Amino acid sequence: MSGSLNYIFDRIGSDGILFSQAVTEAREKGYTEPNPALDLSGTDVMRKILILSREAGYKLEMEDIKNKSFLPEGTLEGDDWNGLLKNLKKLDDKFERERKELATINKRWRFMASLNDGVVTTGLEEIDSTHPAYHLKDTDNIILIWSDRYAHRPMVIAGAGAGPEVTASGVLADVISISNV
Repeated sequence: MSGSLNYIFDRIGSDGILFSQAVTEAREKGYTEPNPALDLSGTDVMRKILILSREAGYKLEMEDIKNKSFLPEGTLEGDDWNGLLKNLKKLDDKFERERKELATINKRWRFMASLNDGVVTTGLEEIDSTHPAYHLKDTDNIILIWSDRYAHRPMVIAGAGAGPEVTASGVLADVISISNV
């Protein structure tokens, strides 16, 4: 549910692209929030899954979401982009080493959100090639809906999830919807 995080983890899945470089690219292309810390902390995904949870009838608040941070404490602290980038660069070797280890067992990272019986979790997960999110490219998002009707295979909704054009079309659709009320 985060085109920016999907872009970042797709890019670091490419040999030679370091974590800090992928975040920089995502920021420069307008895929991240103005402050990329909102994406990297999971806050943006938490907001989205909270909205969907409420639409599904659950009375939840942000503090009800179990967010598993993938960054060491203090990484996102700082007043500006340069401070954040400096902290992210310190993690490049760690992410590259762990990415290579995952690749040897045919796994990748994806930042996931889950709503299951009123319990909401978000966090970075290691998935293998059998998972529908494994093959996401660039800013693509995917939503899997498991239900009584879709018990063996989920309903899959997938498509572009970040960037100025996608955001603008979503805002325009909301404005049209509101004006038709």
